[in-house]
Amino acid sequence: MSTQSLVESEKTENVQECRTLESNPNEMEMSKKALDKLEDQLTVEDVMKLQDVFMPPNFKELVPVNRKTFIDNMVTALGCGVEEEYGDMFDRIDVTGDGFVDWDKVTTFMLLGHYEKEERVKSSLVPQWRDIIFLPSHQKEPIQSIIYLKNSHRYLSLSKDGWMSIWGENLKLQKTLRVATDSVRLRDLWVTSMVSLANVNKVAVAFTSKEICFYDLNSKEEFSCQYKLHGLYNTLICMHYWYNPEDGNEAILSFGDVCGEVNAICFTAALISLFERPASSTDEQETAITISWQELVKGSHKCCFTLNHKEHSKEWVRQVSYCSNLEAFISCATTNLNTIVLGWKEKGTTTLKVTACHVTEGVNAFDYHPGLNLIASAALDHHVYLWNPYVMSKPNGVLRGHLASVIAVQFSMSRRQLFSFSKDKVLRIWDMHHQLCVQRLAGIFPKSLEFQTILYFNEPFGHLFTTFNNQLTLLEMKQDVGNCVTSHEKPVTCVLYNSHFKQVISSDVGSTVTIWMIETGQKIKQFTGCHGNSEITTMALNDTETRLFTASVDGTVKIWDFNGHCHHKLNAGRDQAAEISQILILKRSILILGWESTITVFRMDTLTEFLVQPSEWKGKAQHHNDILCAAFLPPQTLATGSYDGEIVIWNNNSENASCRFHPCFNQALQHKSGILQQESLGNFSTISNGHSSYSPDNEGNECHYVITRMFFLEGRKNISTMDGANLVSCGISGIVRLWNTFKCLLVAEFEAHADALSIIMTVDKKNNYLITGDMNGCIKVWNIQDYCLNYSDVVITQLPPMVAATQPHSDCINHLETCVQDGRLLIVSASADCSIVLSDISGSVIGVFGQDEHWRIGKCSPPSVIKIPPKEEKSPSQKPMRNKEYLPISKHSVPFIEEKIDPDSRVNIWNTTVLGKKFRESRIQRRPRPQLRTCDKIQNPIGTFSSLHMEDLEKIVDVPKPDFLQNSHKYFDGKTEEACNEELIFPTLPETLKVSFDEKSLFSKEMLNREHKIKLLHEEDLNVRKTQ
Repeated sequence: MSTQSLVESEKTENVQECRTLESNPNEMEMSKKALDKLEDQLTVEDVMKLQDVFMPPNFKELVPVNRKTFIDNMVTALGCGVEEEYGDMFDRIDVTGDGFVDWDKVTTFMLLGHYEKEERVKSSLVPQWRDIIFLPSHQKEPIQSIIYLKNSHRYLSLSKDGWMSIWGENLKLQKTLRVATDSVRLRDLWVTSMVSLANVNKVAVAFTSKEICFYDLNSKEEFSCQYKLHGLYNTLICMHYWYNPEDGNEAILSFGDVCGEVNAICFTAALISLFERPASSTDEQETAITISWQELVKGSHKCCFTLNHKEHSKEWVRQVSYCSNLEAFISCATTNLNTIVLGWKEKGTTTLKVTACHVTEGVNAFDYHPGLNLIASAALDHHVYLWNPYVMSKPNGVLRGHLASVIAVQFSMSRRQLFSFSKDKVLRIWDMHHQLCVQRLAGIFPKSLEFQTILYFNEPFGHLFTTFNNQLTLLEMKQDVGNCVTSHEKPVTCVLYNSHFKQVISSDVGSTVTIWMIETGQKIKQFTGCHGNSEITTMALNDTETRLFTASVDGTVKIWDFNGHCHHKLNAGRDQAAEISQILILKRSILILGWESTITVFRMDTLTEFLVQPSEWKGKAQHHNDILCAAFLPPQTLATGSYDGEIVIWNNNSENASCRFHPCFNQALQHKSGILQQESLGNFSTISNGHSSYSPDNEGNECHYVITRMFFLEGRKNISTMDGANLVSCGISGIVRLWNTFKCLLVAEFEAHADALSIIMTVDKKNNYLITGDMNGCIKVWNIQDYCLNYSDVVITQLPPMVAATQPHSDCINHLETCVQDGRLLIVSASADCSIVLSDISGSVIGVFGQDEHWRIGKCSPPSVIKIPPKEEKSPSQKPMRNKEYLPISKHSVPFIEEKIDPDSRVNIWNTTVLGKKFRESRIQRRPRPQLRTCDKIQNPIGTFSSLHMEDLEKIVDVPKPDFLQNSHKYFDGKTEEACNEELIFPTLPETLKVSFDEKSLFSKEMLNREHKIKLLHEEDLNVRKTQ
């Protein structure tokens, strides 16, 4: 094996380990041997021979060896391998670059390598789960289906009696509604299945009345019935929907019934219309269009056609699915014959050709993995059978371990694992490479004798849902962080900077508050159970930064000092749970927002008792939805933003609203008409001179305008009076908007994060930089110092200059904070990956709070600006004008800055493990190596000083005094003092300089450059001190 091939095998080791199940076992074994490192191939006997390498003849102790001796002795002792392999092994052991290795280094290296490999394999195979969550539900009947809506990022659960629960992305219950059909009475209603038609943004629901209703999610009234398919021959009990991601017009809706029949509707123009409209109907017709199944079978609708087979011998079809990789329909039933049936349509035919396999007692469910080309079936005989779809005569494998009938299976596509759930409430996770159970979960699910279960795994989010009748449970998979440093044990929800104490304060979902030193990242204090077991959602500091306010989902806000003593408890939720999103502390009041359309206020003069009740907000409720955030501009301007995107401006002294505005033109008109009907508002006005050009197709959907953060740009000094933007907001879809609150108009908007679900932001105190973070852990820094300073007739959509774009986190960023330390602007980010990262404004990560090594914050050069490819210029008619509705504009793809890695630098693996650290500490104690302070990068010290021999000076003995001191009268006369008082005239430099003086001829170029850089650093320090 050559050195190049060995390096390539090291780089691809992690990728190759994930490719587990291949068609040829012999090729897989040969491939595995080729990828193994040399040390991984050593046996116990080889290790004993390896020890002899470090014990030459006539030596009784182990001695270190150099590189050449190591290679020669290893080849002689082991008799296998080539010199390049042993040379590469020596270089990986000698990470300190000493030129020799000993037996301790070799054994430590091998131990660390096996330990890290074992940890890597273990983390990749065994999922780590958070505590099970029992989601609250108002459904009383068993849940029949769970789906995820990608367009609106919501979960839907539908019960047998037609009650649908809508869950937000944060798994908070948003609303509950009833779906029904006029064919039966509500008390006789029975829902059997539900699927999502993602390409057309619809939902299909099947009823026992032998009909399917298609609900449109883009309509003004969400979940209004658009199509009703009736006249089916039998009652449907399962459905599946597939569409072509490359051509949304191609889609297939397949379903199975109680009589063993599998049917499919193949759409050819789904994006235009699922079914043809009757000639008598019009576009404005709001009633559902009724379609007969007989019409589809006869081919009356040109935009679709039907397929079917009856191979399940009149048994209930438990599950049906269309697999695009196989171009076949898969269905199963609880029967001995034709248990699993594959049906496919050959070219030029209108019927399905089928093949089947037989399983004793039948199958409850199945799932197909296209990468492995395997069908996993959940059998009633307690086994999970694995089938090759091209050879259905017998299974490829059998997974044994369940003690009861298996009722659900589902693949994890990326991890190549299989989830199986049995009747005795045991969840098993199987490794498909070895076909072994790697994890068993039991005893955590609800206790019930008879239950109906659905297993649903949303892999991108790691959410595993299980239902037990009407009870919905959630298991959330932890992110594979490996050796990543974490600051908290649980996801971090908020982070603050205390400039008075120069400390960072953080909170997490486990109700823990931690205080850190900003200068070193060291943990100082930690308070646990601040709100019991309730999650802390947000925090705030008072103006003196001596009191800490913490808010929890239990509806309370507590006021603490930094010794851990709670002084007051604010009953914001009025003894009810409340999702508090922000605490705004003003001079005379405390405003608490997040869970209702009105502002909850506490007066400062009422903070006399421990338990404080809220006061009444004089302005009443002016929002139509929950208020999520607020911003304050001294002396009296208050702005609040709600879930539906509406912004209301208040006078904080009178607590009355003065105006409101909304980015959507139609929403603003609706709010204005609603306000005009209220006579008690007096001079309240709704002005909407500028509106968003990013309006979605469904403007009536309020979740597209959610406002998550708002800040007043009060630090701007060069803003045009009452013309430029003074308020910035952000929220859903990665959009940042800038407003002028004096004229109530939208000044600018831009897409900060393309295809982002939701973003948060913060601004520095001088309002020079805007920092945004998204749900993928990405942070972008924008220079807004000269952005939107003057009035514009059109809504500005040009992006401000981007300074940096990095991804310091692996999960959603929950909070951002800025601070200034040693004249350096820093960013503190808190994430759901349990870490808090400190970085500078240029995107360089300084460290993670809680890491072993303490950092040191130094000076940095001003950040550069990233040039973003410009947009295509629009004609004046295409630009979004005020007082009009606008078309959506194209999205931007902003490139990230890739971190430049010095090729000369070495990765010291001894710092990442306990054994390595101990070895390094012992080595440092033996051979201390003091290092000079460097500026930027210093070259290797190769020059004249490397050849100097330094030794201690000899001791100085007593030196006799010279004769001119002992007998001064012989050498000096009495006029010496007078001569010293005379003014001395020294010769000029040109008179005394005999040879031209040149520093470049006396000193090396490296020394001169280094001295020049040090002078520049000192000058910068002096300038900074003068400015302070």
